[in-house]
Amino acid sequence: MHPCLVIAGLRKRYGEIVVADGIDFELSQGECLGVVGPNGAGKSSLFNLITGVAAPDAGSIRLDDKELVGLPAQVRARRGVARAFQIPQAFPHLSAYENALAAATFAARLPHREAADQAHEALIRTGLASRCNEKAGRLPLLDRKRLELAKGLAARPRLLMLDEIAGGLTEPEVHALTELILTLKSGVAMIWIEHIAQALTAVADRIMVLNFGRKLLEDTPAAAMASDAVREVYMGVTESQGTGHATA
Repeated sequence: MHPCLVIAGLRKRYGEIVVADGIDFELSQGECLGVVGPNGAGKSSLFNLITGVAAPDAGSIRLDDKELVGLPAQVRARRGVARAFQIPQAFPHLSAYENALAAATFAARLPHREAADQAHEALIRTGLASRCNEKAGRLPLLDRKRLELAKGLAARPRLLMLDEIAGGLTEPEVHALTELILTLKSGVAMIWIEHIAQALTAVADRIMVLNFGRKLLEDTPAAAMASDAVREVYMGVTESQGTGHATA
């Protein structure tokens, strides 16, 4: 399968602090790449580089064979890059529908009727159709997480990036969100940063381990989570390994 996302040689440093140290990976439609690592591994920095919040010092980010490096964040959004956050970013005084409509209108730049249809479809797919007229700020946390996903879907993503979206949920809520994310994989490439291992391994096709901006390995969920690298990363890293590299 031809990859829709190709990242090659991605590098970024802030002074002496390295947040991306030659990262390479590819991702196809319908695939989910899980990203794990401790605080300071470079996970959020990777997302910032892909979305255009930060500019890389070197490397390439190609989506559907088109280079994204050098493009502002809003243009990348129109190219199909969408991000869902751990702390929901909805407009609290707007309804769930209005939030989804805003994503379809301003991120995807769809005309009104098409944007309205896209917003409705996104709410249906995320189980929020019955709450579409409720203010986002009054929704319970799980539904606010669903709304994050709905906004991403409303933007017509080619790449959907989930930034610890299961954080703060109870175990049953994590299970419900995981089941929902599984239904959304078809037709989109997905990258998911997540500390809740059972959620990530239920969805991801591959897991990439980052530490101090370096890619340590990329493998199947079972192989990655059983690896010495993952155990070492989650049990702590020696000072000699950490010299000159830090931050997420």
